[in-house]
Amino acid sequence: MGHREDLLEGAKRCLLEKGYARTTARDIVAASGTNLASIGYHYGSKEALLNLAFLKVTEEWGDVLTEKRDADGGEASRPPLDQFRDTWQQVIDSFEGTRSVWQLQMEVVSRIDQDPELRKALLGPQREGRAGLAENMLGIDPEKDPEKARVAGLFCQALLAGVMVQWLMDSESAPSAQDLTDGLKAVLEGRES
Repeated sequence: MGHREDLLEGAKRCLLEKGYARTTARDIVAASGTNLASIGYHYGSKEALLNLAFLKVTEEWGDVLTEKRDADGGEASRPPLDQFRDTWQQVIDSFEGTRSVWQLQMEVVSRIDQDPELRKALLGPQREGRAGLAENMLGIDPEKDPEKARVAGLFCQALLAGVMVQWLMDSESAPSAQDLTDGLKAVLEGRES
């Protein structure tokens, strides 16, 4: 790897270990084995590097879901609620191993109002991520039905953020994959007449 890639890998490690606000340029340099001038040369600023590193960390989390789905032979033939439950089981099972990713997500969200560059950096990837969630969690192909994927992705993203906050706060009472599936069924069935 060259300095550019080394810096990105070092920044990802720092984000997961220290968080966004506590990561310094010197931390990144120490983790990457590069020098301070390399940050400016390759990324323009520490913040630009951290923003990209954050996006890569979240992409890698999403790639784990995609790889698992592909390893299982895809989901097209499975009933949608089974796919929904099984995908949520994967997400929940991965929580302890990816807790630092979720802590980082919450920290970054809390910084959005004070950091216009961060907000700008996240807009496009946020929309792409929604499409990926619709595809991975519900089997909706964004190319075949972009509007359905858009609204399903919004739903999945809202649910994912809420579930992860609950797991961060109190894993003992946080929802299981079956709870989420049963809740979705209850919402779809509506109240009894």
